[in-house]
Amino acid sequence: MELTPSSIWIVTSAALVLLMTPGLAFFYGGLVKAKSVVSMMMLSFGSIALIGVLWILYGYMMYTGAGGDGGYFEGAAGLIPGFVGNPFAGFGLTAAGIDLIDVAFGSTFAIITTALISGAIADRAKFGSWLIFAGVWATLVYFPVAGWVWGGGWIQSWTINGYSVIDLAGGTAVHINAGAAALALAIVLGKRVGFQKGIQKPHNVPFVVLGASILWFGWFGFNTGLSGDQGALGLSFLNTIGAPAAAMLAWLLIEKIKDGKPTSVGAASGAVAGLVAITPSAGNLTPGWAIVLGLIAGAVSALAIELKWKLGYDDSLDVVGIHLVSGFIGTIFLGFVATDTGLLFTGDFSQLILQTGSAAAVAVYSFVIALVIGLVIEKTIGFRIKNEDELAGIDTVVHGESGYVLAD
Repeated sequence: MELTPSSIWIVTSAALVLLMTPGLAFFYGGLVKAKSVVSMMMLSFGSIALIGVLWILYGYMMYTGAGGDGGYFEGAAGLIPGFVGNPFAGFGLTAAGIDLIDVAFGSTFAIITTALISGAIADRAKFGSWLIFAGVWATLVYFPVAGWVWGGGWIQSWTINGYSVIDLAGGTAVHINAGAAALALAIVLGKRVGFQKGIQKPHNVPFVVLGASILWFGWFGFNTGLSGDQGALGLSFLNTIGAPAAAMLAWLLIEKIKDGKPTSVGAASGAVAGLVAITPSAGNLTPGWAIVLGLIAGAVSALAIELKWKLGYDDSLDVVGIHLVSGFIGTIFLGFVATDTGLLFTGDFSQLILQTGSAAAVAVYSFVIALVIGLVIEKTIGFRIKNEDELAGIDTVVHGESGYVLAD
């Protein structure tokens, strides 16, 4: 098969998306306590290790299987030809009908989606229990949901008046999916010791900014990897600049109004919120509307992260406030202003119904399954470390390492 510029760009994009998970490790690692940084980073790298293997063994088969008439159950049946069969031959160079580039590209999305969840359980989760959760959740939730959205499944096939669901790169399959699961785990593991507003400040702000920068860089592969032509590539690329930039401005403004000072952590968080919001819509919004979306997402997420104090759930690193909230904003925003199909341009509610319905379905499904998995783990082998171990520092207790060792 001839090597084409398109395939070269997809492979490059896959490398960019894979880089996002180490970027997430720095972003999350900088936000936690100094004695939790190793543990936090390991949750991301554990996702690379486990989910990368599971995707190759059977995840891709579940993803493509979910596109059949059997929906989830046909997707789950993909476990059999992928795992019980011979993945070494099935994914070999002689395999018929399998695009290895597509397998590789899809693996990076599965990895980062699972890793995103870990921010909700910072400082207090057992590494082994996290890996069990990650593997089961990816199998029961991410693999089939990705198939629903991109693999020809019911979300991709759902139409109303000729309109269909728009989700370019994962407003539903990635961010709402991960955000809903994060909320479930935050409930299962409970609050950190001493949970209260201002419980901690980021121990390493440069790590946070570096991580957000790597995430933004990788996001260009996330949003443009499957662009069909130069025009689509240019639009998605430009919107991946405009939306997070606008969200950063909005977040900083809210910070200034609320707290009197704009912060670099706020700038980094705002950029991520904007990136989340533009993920489903980078190829379907004009640049002006992308900026409007960024402003809305940045402002709303900056306010939404305060909900955990009022509602009493400990989403340690604001996965819910950023990924779930901005994922919903970006997905539903398309119902109003998607080019040629949005309510404001057509007077037709079809696109809005499609966007809202798909977002809600993924959120409910992911939350319920994650809650059940988390509770089973907690009631059997335990998910949370002991309070005294949390106070002593999870890095040394769980991993026998410290992020910072001063020379004698």
